[in-house]
Amino acid sequence: MLGVALAVAVVVGAGAGAGAVGAEADLSHHGHLLLQDGRLGVRLVSENHGPAPFSRATVRIAFSVPMAGGYELPPACLWSSDRVVSCRTGELPVGGRDGELALDLWTAGLPEELTAEISTPWRDGAVDPYPGNDRHRVLVLDTGDPYVF
Repeated sequence: MLGVALAVAVVVGAGAGAGAVGAEADLSHHGHLLLQDGRLGVRLVSENHGPAPFSRATVRIAFSVPMAGGYELPPACLWSSDRVVSCRTGELPVGGRDGELALDLWTAGLPEELTAEISTPWRDGAVDPYPGNDRHRVLVLDTGDPYVF
């Protein structure tokens, strides 16, 4: 199930180049969240549907409840507050995917539910003509079941 170790894998597409400022690149984030007894698992994959590549983006995950402190996040991630984690993606060529971002977190208490908001606050100067697929609001119940977005 969920481990207490934190991990992030970044797979960089071969030959991926940085997109030009103002170029269009349709970024999407998909994955699932799972809550059980104060343990929160986040699995997320970012993908570029084009038409232009870009070198990196930032994925922001904001939680409705505070997370417990006392442990480090993967090198690609940082805490913005006790409720917000921001992580960078690797290069994303057209049709390319970033490796799975895997976070195993602990909530500060034992909530019966929480809400997670996934968004992209920065995308290397690229314009996203379809921003709806990189913004999600997910209600996660303390059931141990994955809630997919």
